[in-house]
Amino acid sequence: MKRKPNPPAPRPNRRTATARRWAAHRRTITAHLLRGASYGAGTGAVGLIFWWIEQRW
Repeated sequence: MKRKPNPPAPRPNRRTATARRWAAHRRTITAHLLRGASYGAGTGAVGLIFWWIEQRW
């Protein structure tokens, strides 16, 4: 008994592949953005504290 050959799998188009890559890296990108915002806020706070100390003394 002969079997029918399996049809070739459809190839994803470029947009689908890009969307899948973006979805896979979304958590990493979000973590990096949050880390950058945290460092920026901390640097700004320390700068303001030192500026305030200089103004007071």
